[in-house]
Amino acid sequence: MGLLVRILISAVAVFIASRLIPGIIVSSFGTALLVAIVLGLLNAFLKPVLVFLTIPITILTLGLFYLVINVLMVYLAAYLVSGFAVSGFIAALLFSFVVSIVTWIIDAIVS
Repeated sequence: MGLLVRILISAVAVFIASRLIPGIIVSSFGTALLVAIVLGLLNAFLKPVLVFLTIPITILTLGLFYLVINVLMVYLAAYLVSGFAVSGFIAALLFSFVVSIVTWIIDAIVS
């Protein structure tokens, strides 16, 4: 049950972020739900591998390259989910920030 609630919270965060940030298009709440699932899977399985492989460049950039990895996850989700589009690096970066913050706030309220 906890996983289902977290997915729904993430979907709401994705939907809110798509309404706040120009350049992010989510066609429906069902698409937002699918984006939340895909982002969750990408962050669980692919992101740790990318973080490990890019440790040297992340150290050289004092951790800023980690933001690039977040943007790559958003772009990959946009590629995999039809109905979800991202039109720029800054939009993807803001999207990842807003989704993280909104998820954190809603999670704090629900918990």
